[in-house]
Amino acid sequence: MLITFLTDFGLEDDFVGTCHGVMKRIAPEVEIIDITHGIQPQSILQGALVLANTLPYLPEGVHLAVVDPGVGGDRREVAFRGKDGRLYVGPDNGLLLPAAEKLGGIEAAHEITNREYALEPVSATFHGRDIFSPAAAHLARGVDIAELGPGVEPDSLARLEVPRPEVGERRIRACCLYVDRFGNMQLNLTRSDLQRLGAEPGTQVELELASDRYYAVAARTFTDARDGEIILYEDAYENIAIAISGGSAAETFSARPGVDVRITLVD
Repeated sequence: MLITFLTDFGLEDDFVGTCHGVMKRIAPEVEIIDITHGIQPQSILQGALVLANTLPYLPEGVHLAVVDPGVGGDRREVAFRGKDGRLYVGPDNGLLLPAAEKLGGIEAAHEITNREYALEPVSATFHGRDIFSPAAAHLARGVDIAELGPGVEPDSLARLEVPRPEVGERRIRACCLYVDRFGNMQLNLTRSDLQRLGAEPGTQVELELASDRYYAVAARTFTDARDGEIILYEDAYENIAIAISGGSAAETFSARPGVDVRITLVD
């Protein structure tokens, strides 16, 4: 069995390599696929969305995710099994739930309390190394999830509130969910939202961000626009995003997750 690994640890420090080492010492034969360690620090929502977007393309296995601003606090350490057989390990802060629900839901959930499957002593600030990595490695070796600790009701797991757009006849109020490394801004919109507005490819729209207004065009791909033009497009995960052909939308608009975006049809 393999382990997939997603965090906000970055690659400048030793955190990712240390967790790899912990898992390999417990399960030398396991393959580890790094989804990304470039989640913005403490951005649980971005981590949850990236995990939900990517897992359908990855083999079944143990899916370890750590974006954990509440480490050392009251939030639980959890592991659960999806109805499709996948196993999930991480903090109980909403990070894991969207991916599991997208892939069919949760069959069983357990709190990780059995210290036989952790490193001792457990650091107050690095549960990724001392609790989550060992748990993932033991599960990959075949340990039953129930051995990690007592069962918990799936309905009691923490849930994230993903902002919903307001879609009118000629205007949408959306928000930026996250920004990728190219400066493209993923919105809480899908193609059907733009279709309800009547913004088919080629349609001109007005964007309002932080009281500033810009013209943009709905497009299928970056090559539908000249360099420097602003486009609305459907990304590889079927979400609507804002981009600047040949540039960075996030840099141009000083955008960050949570910023409001209003989209209006141009007559």
